[in-house]
Amino acid sequence: MLRPYSAMRPSGVEWLGDLPEHWDVRAFQRVLRESLKYGANEAAELDDPDHPRFVRITDIDDGGRLRDETFRSLPPDVAKPYLLSSGDLLFARSGSVGRTFLYDDSWGPCAYAGYLIRARVDHSQSTPQFVSYFTASQPYAHWLRTVAIQATIENVSAERYSRMPIPLPSLDEQHAIAAFLDRETARIDALVAKKRLLIERLQEYRTALITRTVTRGLPPEAARAAGLDPSPRLKPSGVEWLGDVPEHWQVKRLEHLASYRTSSVDKKSRDGELPIRLCNYTDVYYQNRIRASDGEFMTATASPQEARRFTLEVGDILITKDSEDWQDIAIPALIDETAEDFVCGYHLGIIRPGPMAHSAFIFLAMQSIAVNRQLQTSASGVTRYGIPNAAVGDVQLAVPPLEEQRAVAGFLDREAERIDVLGRTTETAIERLQEHRTALITAAVTGKIDVRDSVSAPVAAA
Repeated sequence: MLRPYSAMRPSGVEWLGDLPEHWDVRAFQRVLRESLKYGANEAAELDDPDHPRFVRITDIDDGGRLRDETFRSLPPDVAKPYLLSSGDLLFARSGSVGRTFLYDDSWGPCAYAGYLIRARVDHSQSTPQFVSYFTASQPYAHWLRTVAIQATIENVSAERYSRMPIPLPSLDEQHAIAAFLDRETARIDALVAKKRLLIERLQEYRTALITRTVTRGLPPEAARAAGLDPSPRLKPSGVEWLGDVPEHWQVKRLEHLASYRTSSVDKKSRDGELPIRLCNYTDVYYQNRIRASDGEFMTATASPQEARRFTLEVGDILITKDSEDWQDIAIPALIDETAEDFVCGYHLGIIRPGPMAHSAFIFLAMQSIAVNRQLQTSASGVTRYGIPNAAVGDVQLAVPPLEEQRAVAGFLDREAERIDVLGRTTETAIERLQEHRTALITAAVTGKIDVRDSVSAPVAAA
């Protein structure tokens, strides 16, 4: 069991608290072997894998690793003054301020960009691994918030980083702490990875269940409970994405089941217009079901004509009609509650089902691969993809009788909620694991726990 150090003393820095009495506190610049250095102010235009990688803030993920999908490179002669050495630390000075990256040779040759600052630790005083763990601690986050409040813009310069107080145990203890945290954070990270994989599998299962049910009908047991044929005969739908469908279902275009229009209401407020609340792209992107009384919606204005035309009704289905990523197109959300001032915003389309279509069934069908892929493949664009209005009306769905639509929607609502509850529970578990990870790092790098006996001597000295 880990215990605190036997003797503590005030660190002299409020947000560090007490430290072991034999630890020191130094300005970051005093543990460096050379001054902090800004990176190359070059455009990220090349992606030649034979050239040194050009590391930018956007290449560094929340875990302090490089993203494979954002690779850019610099010509060797341009990269040379900014090449990294194993153990170099990079600090973001703007944008994702405070984000850090610990470089080692396994990443291959890398140079760094102008909005990053390179730190080279003096190995006779400190270890890059210990400093890297300190930048994942709560005191470091507190220091960043304090600096951000003092700055006129969100920008932490090399000068500010150089004055940052850092707790400093002996080199042997730094090695021991880094080895302990390598082991413990690896365990936590493995658990988080498994839980993230579970969430992905749950989402895949949810989509597969919806797709199967809105194209084949209810599973046999659910069909019997609803008084329906548990094994209906199938027929070819004539639509590639739909495949075979129950014989008594009809294949219909969406334009025969619902109206569709795209909103022209933007977030700009103009004199003489009516005050409204906008349901925006991000509301649809992050919420499956939308209620006007939930959350904070953007306020804006609209002309009386726009307000009438685009005021939302219960049962309306909103879809994202354009996006920079084609995979973010045609994401649906169902309006469960509305209000007189609740209006559909720009970049969204409104599907309003008619009398022969059940809103919840159409909403679920829009989440299926069978329907979603029809819309995504119809999108066109260069830097931003959009769905033509006619393509939405041309989407083909497998449509059961109205009562069966209700039965399918009720079954899928229940099953999707069970999956979503498990997903939310798993997300909460991930959050708590990450909180525990940060707390453990904080305790170790500020001497609140003594880890020297928790690792073997060879590992501590590695």
